[in-house]
Amino acid sequence: MLSSSVRSLEAPTPAHICPYDQACSYLEQAAKELNLDQGLLEVLSHPRKVVTVSIPVKRDDGEVQVLAGHRVQHCDILGPYKGGIRYHPAVTLREVSALAMLMTWKCALLGIPYGGAKGGIALDPKRYSVGELERITRRYTSELIKDIGPSIDIPAPDMGTSAREMAWMMDTYSVNVGHAVPGVVTGKPISIGGSRGREMATGRGAMLIVREALADQGKSLVGTRIAIQGFGNVGSAAALLLHQAGAKVIAVSTGSGGVFSEDGLDILALKAYAAENRKSVVGFPKATPISNADLLTLPCDVLIPAALENQITEDNANQVQAGIVAEAANGPVTLLANQALEARGITVLPDILANAGGVVVSYLEWVQGLSYVFWDEERVNKELEYLMVQAYRQVIQQSQIRQIPLRLAAYTLGVGRVAQALSDRGLYP
Repeated sequence: MLSSSVRSLEAPTPAHICPYDQACSYLEQAAKELNLDQGLLEVLSHPRKVVTVSIPVKRDDGEVQVLAGHRVQHCDILGPYKGGIRYHPAVTLREVSALAMLMTWKCALLGIPYGGAKGGIALDPKRYSVGELERITRRYTSELIKDIGPSIDIPAPDMGTSAREMAWMMDTYSVNVGHAVPGVVTGKPISIGGSRGREMATGRGAMLIVREALADQGKSLVGTRIAIQGFGNVGSAAALLLHQAGAKVIAVSTGSGGVFSEDGLDILALKAYAAENRKSVVGFPKATPISNADLLTLPCDVLIPAALENQITEDNANQVQAGIVAEAANGPVTLLANQALEARGITVLPDILANAGGVVVSYLEWVQGLSYVFWDEERVNKELEYLMVQAYRQVIQQSQIRQIPLRLAAYTLGVGRVAQALSDRGLYP
């Protein structure tokens, strides 16, 4: 088991809904399967650096508020730290620590020379003006100025942030060091060194993994019935790409509720509707209202949770009727729910594989920025497809060789590669 110091970040929540405890459990399972040395496990179980900063911000009405910002740098054995910046009311140090650890395994699984990191601020961006968000982002960046950089730690967008926040971060960092440094973040606007294809990357990666999983079952995307929880950047991109590939997207949802159509939704029309209705799909014509909870238990071929963590738990896992669950969000299926789904023969495509498209294209953006040679979208998408499909095939092969579920197979590959690199590099001093 992991040392008590690792599990003591903030007050624990029940194990079945705590992302950090789940991340530790997956690490333990992989370590056991790999028969890892206990010393290696101890090193891998501890984040290398945990940074918490105070972010004072003057609101538009003159009120001064102090927010807490976190950045957890888990492991840099394979290369610079990499991970998103999340703005959400539920952000905690434990959650950020879990996501940083998962990013380490994700990058290793995809063969990307990065280590894992994650950052976040506990706030609801909808309750702040654009000016307030800019001041928050710039102060947060300033507080982390010594801990980030193109060869140190490279932030990216995550829940509640976008290319806009990355532009503010890049500008703040550049002003402080005295020259433009586009490589300090990824997910930037194309005008300042961003990559084509980045906006759709996570959704495209999820689509590719679903396509491969269906092919292994002798099926194709054409006519496949798909339900997607979440219609933000990831969910809407996946929905559009799946729709364009011939799949029938029968339901999608946002935080305020969802819509369902037995004959399939018009995704282009739905995206336009959501853009005009504060990103909500509620009330979309020619569709039936559906709750987020009911969407998860719809009869369908593929279920894609693309919203928050802990959406499929032991309480509703036995009601899931999909043949494939593809985790486009981070940790949407709890540990016990995962076991229940596997016991029923449902294929679970794990998050460190299914939602890796974003970090893949972030890596491609970083490479383009360092070389000052930028690619067209066709090449970016081709490189993304190659890395995603290659990783999927390796997970399938590992699962078959070891006779273990796909999630454990993915973790053994990711954890094993980091452990091997750590063993080869040795300990300093």
